[in-house]
Amino acid sequence: MLGLWTVAFFLLGAAQGKEVCYEGLGCFSDSEPWAGTAIRPLKVLPWSPEKIDTRFLLYTNENPNNFQILLPSDPSTIEASNFKTDRKTRIIIHGYIDKGDENWVSDMCKNMFTVEEVNCICVDWKKGSQTTYTQAANNVRVVGAQVAQMLTMLSTKYNYPASQVQLIGHSLGAHAAGEAGSRTPGLARITGLDPVEASFEGTPEEVRLDPSDAELVDVIHTDAAPLVPFMGFGSNQLMGHLDFFPNGGLEMPGCKKNILSQIVDLDGIWTGTRDFVACNHVRSYKYYSESILNPDGFAAYPCTSYKDFQADKCFPCPDQGCPQMGHYADKFAGKNSGEQQKFFLNTGDSSSFARWRYGVSVSLAGRTVTGQIKVALFGDKGNTHQFDIFRGIIKPGSTHSKEFDAEMDVGTIQKVKFLWNNNVVNPSFPKVGATRITVQKGEEKTVYSFCSEQTVREDVLLTLMPCQNTA
Repeated sequence: MLGLWTVAFFLLGAAQGKEVCYEGLGCFSDSEPWAGTAIRPLKVLPWSPEKIDTRFLLYTNENPNNFQILLPSDPSTIEASNFKTDRKTRIIIHGYIDKGDENWVSDMCKNMFTVEEVNCICVDWKKGSQTTYTQAANNVRVVGAQVAQMLTMLSTKYNYPASQVQLIGHSLGAHAAGEAGSRTPGLARITGLDPVEASFEGTPEEVRLDPSDAELVDVIHTDAAPLVPFMGFGSNQLMGHLDFFPNGGLEMPGCKKNILSQIVDLDGIWTGTRDFVACNHVRSYKYYSESILNPDGFAAYPCTSYKDFQADKCFPCPDQGCPQMGHYADKFAGKNSGEQQKFFLNTGDSSSFARWRYGVSVSLAGRTVTGQIKVALFGDKGNTHQFDIFRGIIKPGSTHSKEFDAEMDVGTIQKVKFLWNNNVVNPSFPKVGATRITVQKGEEKTVYSFCSEQTVREDVLLTLMPCQNTA
């Protein structure tokens, strides 16, 4: 009889799962959906706050290089610090195998200090992140609860509202931010930087980052290829109000997957080889950090797919405009439309990553020849290099259109230079020209027209000036 009771107790216990409770943070269970599912098969409980040893490192405009430690359990640490209640607070949470005093985190704060006065808090939970992946994935529940605890203390002791707070989480840190947001009513914003896929994609909203976690949730996806077999660490799932897929979200320019990345096990990534193995994954925080200094350099276009974006089907911006990926996404008028929105853009392959998209249409004149045509824009802020517009049979009277991403905003366009060539020796020295070139910047409705009546030989630049109205 005793044996039957033991079996029954064991089965009941297995069904109910285990639970740990931590003072001020609540209880954490290993029952579904947190464990025992196809996505999260292992029953793992989060570590204690003491073992994770989360630290809150405050940088401000007054102390940009040396952090001050804040303790959620000790309000006097706030009073003794440079924390200012009349400023916004941005809290950065690192991911797996990372740490809060890493250069990229403090560098992001420093970029903020160049454009605003702000409390920038780095959440350092390295002891909880530098362990097996499954354990770290569960530890984020406690880290998120601790962030929420800090926000509650700021609210109750200093009347500091959650509406002044943005959480910025990379990788596992994005889901820690989601946990904090789900515990903090009225939180202004969460930015997810390539939220990690494993143990989170496809789970219920309470497990992962989702749009209900803040008034605005914006997400940058840079490593969204499937983990198996492509070693993509980030999630492809829409998790915000605004989900950005730079360069399509799968493979970032300048990142080359290496054979080594196929054999490094999940628990060994990042350490010492972050830019080598996890290059796509870390691009998300590099884009965000640069976006702080480039308020208009990451315009993103609503589009059904990256294939359509590449096929020039998503230009220019619609009437409500385009959001800026990164720091200024909250300026977008349509940010809370109620439905999840996907956006695409291209970036550079190395710093500086910012790009400005232009649409160009070229109407041709002269002889019929085979070749290619190129265009460069010249404005009051600078000029672009030559961009390929068309390759094939160049016919007089035909018009060819193309979009391209320039390394700079040229400002007010003053002239356009046209070039053609075919690299074929032609004794008749044919001439080709452009009667009209129209240019549009992606974020503007205005179309600028440039005209010429000349034709030129191969490899001779033709300058087109603004068209004169003949009306």
